[in-house]
Amino acid sequence: MASVLPIGGVQWTTLIDYPGKVATTLFTVGCNFRCPFCHNPELVDPSRFAPPLDEREILGRLRERAGFIDGVAITGGEPTIHAALPTFVERLKELGLLVKLDTNGSRPDVLRALLEERRVDFIAMDVKGPLDAYDRLTGIAAEASAIEESIRLILDRVSDYEFRTTVAPTVSRADVHRIAKRIAGAKRYVLQAFRAPETGLLDPTWETKPALSRDELDALWNEIRPEFGGGGVRG
Repeated sequence: MASVLPIGGVQWTTLIDYPGKVATTLFTVGCNFRCPFCHNPELVDPSRFAPPLDEREILGRLRERAGFIDGVAITGGEPTIHAALPTFVERLKELGLLVKLDTNGSRPDVLRALLEERRVDFIAMDVKGPLDAYDRLTGIAAEASAIEESIRLILDRVSDYEFRTTVAPTVSRADVHRIAKRIAGAKRYVLQAFRAPETGLLDPTWETKPALSRDELDALWNEIRPEFGGGGVRG
């Protein structure tokens, strides 16, 4: 039996998740990171998973909406951990839809294969922090070399992309400057303000930890803006 992409949620229409496009957002279930500040714990913590939605029904509705939307944004969780991702993306392309992929960059091999097969049109990569802070920020023993490889792959081979950092608690101004130095020259870099959602974080103890304010992020963006083609502060 062919594997299916486990989809835990759908936002049928979004003007935000795919820059410049009208899109549908699909949320895959499961992640290889355990970021304590994750605001989608129901997609990350197996104990909170709900039964996945029917892939065939989703593809059927997308087929009906193909004349209304420009594309599909696939996020998570972490989509690249699923073997069914390339086949699912191919089905979206057969519908004439653009595909945006959100990723944590931990699977550069998957990114490379998707790019070689021209299956994705836009990649958004979350850069959690400086590479030496990844273990703390991801809750696992993260493979920094994989993150570095994904960054380089996107910079060298992707025409439409953005890097983004949720400036979570414990991420400092100096950390953001270090990230900016590593991805300097990128087409687009976005700083995302941290806010604990009403549904809670993966690690509730992080909900009361202080993070940089919107005003501080605006000032910080002005300091690093010359390094990038575009971007800004979101949220």
